[in-house]
Amino acid sequence: MADAVPIIDLEPWFYGEEDDRARVAAQVDEALQRVGFLLVTGHGVPRSARNDVRAAARRFFHLPSSVKEQYAVTVAGRGWLPPGVEANGYAEGTETPPDLKESYSVGADRPTGDAAIDAYWFQPNVYPIEVPELETTVVDYLARMRSLADDLLRLCGVALGLADDFFTRHTGHSTHTMNINWYPPMDVVGTPQDNQFRIGPHTDFGTVTILDREPGKGGLQVWTESGGWADAPFHPDAFTVNTGDLLARWSGDRWRSNRHRVLPPQADAPDEDLVSLVYFYEADHDTVVHALRPPIGRANDYPPVVSADFLRERLDAITMS
Repeated sequence: MADAVPIIDLEPWFYGEEDDRARVAAQVDEALQRVGFLLVTGHGVPRSARNDVRAAARRFFHLPSSVKEQYAVTVAGRGWLPPGVEANGYAEGTETPPDLKESYSVGADRPTGDAAIDAYWFQPNVYPIEVPELETTVVDYLARMRSLADDLLRLCGVALGLADDFFTRHTGHSTHTMNINWYPPMDVVGTPQDNQFRIGPHTDFGTVTILDREPGKGGLQVWTESGGWADAPFHPDAFTVNTGDLLARWSGDRWRSNRHRVLPPQADAPDEDLVSLVYFYEADHDTVVHALRPPIGRANDYPPVVSADFLRERLDAITMS
């Protein structure tokens, strides 16, 4: 399939010669043009860091609802997003029932000093006292993800034939979040309604998303022009990386921000219980994004946008309550 999601080894980018780095950059450019998704190995993040977050998160999600309710927030908050508060399909205008998931959300928490900006984009992270190891594992993981995200954006700059800091000069005080998503089994969520998903069809909003996931029948699907919805490939050591709307616009639509979804629990796997770690990287809140024009980008007449305004509009669209 011409628009299949490739697996790309980053080790030559980190440790190879100039030709090796150029080859990896070309592979990334091709993948982001074709499908907007890739799997990356050789990223340097140990499996233990991912496993530790996932294990702590599972302990939290299996607490009684009355305990979790102490940490309840809605979209863009810091804490527990209970069932029913999010429907990602609305971001693309697709009306769906609420997504069949729970999330624990954390993110950038270094304040700017502007109270209005900090209250939305740089809220203090909240961690459950019932599972103290969630804080220690998440803080470590967030640092690793931010470092990897900047590495990926440096690679993206080179992939466009630009300076390697073309994007990262705008991420010194970036907004970024991570949702730890729990996709419960059917005996928790019940039988899915028509057109209901663990996460409804959508595109991501920022620069790059770095996803660590577990394989499952009710798992990730990516939209392909040649065959419609297709299961995303899985590699146990790989992160799944995709372009968000902001980066696609920044590239002048050279790169795709592609639709994807997470299937509901399936009748032939009703006990399936999955946890995904979804890191959304963005830019400094006040970054003004100018879409690249030809020969790098496609012909476009996009006006400049402020990163925070662009993202806030999309987050508001998916918020149910």
